[in-house]
Amino acid sequence: MVKFMLKCFLLCSVLLFGVLLGMQQANQGMINMKGYQDPDFQGAFQVESKQTGEFDASILGNEVTSQDLQKKQEQLEQMEAFNFFSQMGIQLSNIVSHTVNSLVEWMAQTIGHLIGEN
Repeated sequence: MVKFMLKCFLLCSVLLFGVLLGMQQANQGMINMKGYQDPDFQGAFQVESKQTGEFDASILGNEVTSQDLQKKQEQLEQMEAFNFFSQMGIQLSNIVSHTVNSLVEWMAQTIGHLIGEN
């Protein structure tokens, strides 16, 4: 019985040590993946000011200029042309609103006639 208990204790100790070692390795892996200890780690969005008062911006290492932003603005304006599903949604909401309004008016008139008759 003592031998069995000693084996169980030894086995549990080894498994506990393995779990603790695995947790430590996972923690180190998460820290390395996030880049906290990497000296070359840079943020996703960087803005630098020049002496002339202008700003240089970069997103994920790609330079961004005001011309790029204007081109994106023009593309977004062109893409707003016609959206089939949006139009269908607007029509469906108008139909449902009209139907519910008609139903409420009909019920109000019906109840008004019932109350007025008694």
